[in-house]
Amino acid sequence: MPEWITSDTLVPYPDALAFMEARVAAISAGTADEAIWLLEHPPLYTAGTSARAADLTDPDRFPVFEAGRGGQYTYHGPGQRVVYVMLDLNKRGRDVRCFVQALENWVIGALAEFNVKGEIRDGRVGVWVTRPDKPPMADGTMREDKIAAIGVKLRRWVSFHGISINVDPDLSHFSGIVPCGIREHGVTSLVDLGLPVTMADLDLALKHRFETDFSPQCGR
Repeated sequence: MPEWITSDTLVPYPDALAFMEARVAAISAGTADEAIWLLEHPPLYTAGTSARAADLTDPDRFPVFEAGRGGQYTYHGPGQRVVYVMLDLNKRGRDVRCFVQALENWVIGALAEFNVKGEIRDGRVGVWVTRPDKPPMADGTMREDKIAAIGVKLRRWVSFHGISINVDPDLSHFSGIVPCGIREHGVTSLVDLGLPVTMADLDLALKHRFETDFSPQCGR
């Protein structure tokens, strides 16, 4: 089992990157255990390797950091649980697609603990929930909002970066970017859905569902 680390104060993004770099190198060298780090960041935007300048609509609002992970622009801030996964895929099967699917299944399983049905959509990264309480799309289809983002990077088959789940962030902070390059859908959170979920509640759900929903032998 990985080591679980929880930070109770906001972690500056450069500090998080430095920690992950060091831990991933140690895991690769065989001198440290795998780790899952639960934390929150101060308000900021991150740019993945596919980020487009036009999707940063308010560049002066919050600090912007080059993340080095896959994906486009994302927001991190208080009320959002960031989960950095530093796992050795040499031991879990060298299958990137299966690894991402395992992360998706893990998020969906954790959300199910609160009776939230998270879903995956082709062509849209992350985990989504349908919103029958909102007006439908222009084409008549039901509106869907994003509740969790996924973006990972591998180095020598050891992962870092990971997932973020919206518990109770200030959703207006997402308006400074086009989240993950998707303009036609919005974002939501557990509290926005009417659920009085705390960060501690989500942490317990993530730990509970890790063994059952995250494949320990992906690709094997």
